Amino acid sequence: MDTPAPISQRRPAGLARLQRLARPAQPMERCELCGNPIGPRHEHLFEPKNRQLHCACEACAILFSADQSQRYRRVPSHVTALPELEISAQLWQSMHIPINLAFFYRSGESGKVVAVYPSPGGGVESLLPMDSWEEISAKSPAVTKMQSDVEAVVVNHIKGRRDCFLVSIDECYKLVGLIRSNWRGLSGGQEAWQAIGSFFDELARRAPGPGRSANA
Repeated sequence: MDTPAPISQRRPAGLARLQRLARPAQPMERCELCGNPIGPRHEHLFEPKNRQLHCACEACAILFSADQSQRYRRVPSHVTALPELEISAQLWQSMHIPINLAFFYRSGESGKVVAVYPSPGGGVESLLPMDSWEEISAKSPAVTKMQSDVEAVVVNHIKGRRDCFLVSIDECYKLVGLIRSNWRGLSGGQEAWQAIGSFFDELARRAPGPGRSANA
């Protein structure tokens, strides 16, 4: 028979269990339509009227499609690399975007393409000149098929990178939130720039490639 450990040796383990029990439980995320609990990876619905994202369970999400007449639109979950979409410095300057990071979506309400660049205070919208967008979309067939409101082209030319992806709009909202939460001071700080680089590295990992499916 094994000899029980002395009380003095058992006390830290028991104390640790009590401390875990004493911690407040993390609030469970729930579907914003039916209230059922959902996991960290879940569906999103987009409400074009006020440009808001809503977390949803799969059962509620399948009730909606890309139909623009509905109050909510299901956000497709995918990442597509666009290596053919090379945007020159001259073209970027013509869009009057002050930083080398932005995403572009087509508004279902107006039919116009909007450029959004992240800032420490949130996303800043800028109406894109139509001739600039026509020049961009002519470079990639995937861009011409982009769904209004729920898909976007995100471009990152910061620190010499050349990242360009067609993504679901929730990824763009995630990028804006990431910058807001990590930005420090006037220059952003190393933590913010590392977070941005990691975000695009993850998009590249999820994009389909030889022998790999989307969102692997």
